[in-house]
Amino acid sequence: MTATPDPYTLRPARPDDLTAIVGLIGELADFESLSHLMDVTPEKLLPHLFGERPVCEAMVAEHDSGAVVAFALTFTNFSTFLGKPGMYLEDLYVQPAHRGAGLGKRMLTRLAQIAIERDYGRFEWCVLDWNEDAIRFYEKMGATIMPDWRLCRLAGDALARFKS
Repeated sequence: MTATPDPYTLRPARPDDLTAIVGLIGELADFESLSHLMDVTPEKLLPHLFGERPVCEAMVAEHDSGAVVAFALTFTNFSTFLGKPGMYLEDLYVQPAHRGAGLGKRMLTRLAQIAIERDYGRFEWCVLDWNEDAIRFYEKMGATIMPDWRLCRLAGDALARFKS
């Protein structure tokens, strides 16, 4: 019996993927009911992914049709306790029509491999507390949900007020 060829290719994002990535970010914002916070454009994202001093990286899943159907965006953080850098997964999103094909698991596995190859001490991300499907998926993958930690954020006007 011949195995069905995999219709998806995981690869590092390229500048010509920016429009697709921003579209996927919009879909993610809709899913999380956070569209009102979305201000990203391909032009805004370009220097941060592909500029002179990139601060983040992206991986995409491309379907045989040529469509980018999933993305993961990461950046490097640092653990003072470990004395090592780590990888932080800001977002991972797979379009609903392509879920169930193992893309999320494949992307997380590849990112973990990259973290190991780079000798990072951690691979971390956050999950919304209402996203029970994602929580179960991450736990099944072996992730520990950190119940005692809370994310703190300053943004927009609050960030501007905090400077003094």
